[in-house]
Amino acid sequence: MNADIPHRAAGAVQQEKISSGQAGSRSSGATESGAPGSESPGSGGNGPLFKRLMQYQKERFPIVQHGPLIAAFTFSASTFSRAARGENGIIPLTHLIAGILTSLCFFFLLRVTDEYKDHEDDSRYRPYRPVPRGLIRLRELSGIAAGLFVVVVIFNLLLMPVMLAPMAVILVYLFFMTREFFRPAWLKAHPLIYMVSHMMIMPLIDLYTTGLDWLVAGTPPPGGVSLFLVVSFFTGVVIEVGRKIRAPEAEETGVETYSVLYGPRKATLLWMGGLFLAYLFSIAAAWSGGFGKSGGLLLAILLLICLCRGMIFVASGRQADAKGIETMSGIWTLGMYLILGVTPLIV
Repeated sequence: MNADIPHRAAGAVQQEKISSGQAGSRSSGATESGAPGSESPGSGGNGPLFKRLMQYQKERFPIVQHGPLIAAFTFSASTFSRAARGENGIIPLTHLIAGILTSLCFFFLLRVTDEYKDHEDDSRYRPYRPVPRGLIRLRELSGIAAGLFVVVVIFNLLLMPVMLAPMAVILVYLFFMTREFFRPAWLKAHPLIYMVSHMMIMPLIDLYTTGLDWLVAGTPPPGGVSLFLVVSFFTGVVIEVGRKIRAPEAEETGVETYSVLYGPRKATLLWMGGLFLAYLFSIAAAWSGGFGKSGGLLLAILLLICLCRGMIFVASGRQADAKGIETMSGIWTLGMYLILGVTPLIV
């Protein structure tokens, strides 16, 4: 979802990057020296591409973890849009499947563009990652991403050609993100502005996913959609900050986490602030969709659970509790989208 939307456990959805501008955590198969801890298929970069790609996705874009989250994200957006328009049910299944594949493709594009942006730093500070250690080449990732994008363009062209318009908008913004808006040094010196500029890709992707309903139906976007887009922005902030909070002993040289920039306590407060804003706008979105009471109660329970995890880390300062913040970021994201997407179908 940043958009490395970072590793999430299957039940806790601990993810490794959405995004747009996200650096992932150290892969579990890497040693402190930077060499892979165990030989992976095709680890020398000369094995079959499919095996090397499977190892790459396992480390940097795990489909079994990202897939359900992105599916929930797409389903929720389209269903919420229908509820906000006063319509029942879900969009046609073929449109939903095409939308999920397109969203997955965009988040993979974010992953690949991050590999390009981070290549110099990764080679210097994180040589254990797949690209710098030679598991897979950047041009191979580019070719795969381009091929996937052509496939989803064809799907959209055949099923719902009107959706090519928001896809073009996302692609243009992604181009500027890749170039870091032609102000890389200035953005790096202003980390919060950097984060905001990159998190804007989230509401743009949501413009596509909500458009699976209203745009295909040929109607203006319902009022609640704007609130849903803001929810996605702040949820992206929650993911981005949550995956970059570490205990002091877990920090790596050359890796700018928010806990390095602001200290563990302030970074956690920043995460909690983003979480609270995501909650407020999700409540507003639920009311606009006509299910404020039931949705609001579930969201409040989810918020309290997540905030407790943040307070636990502030009190303990332990790395295990810092990882808990990353886990709760994934739980919030999955839970919130399911609440906004499923509740309208059952109330």
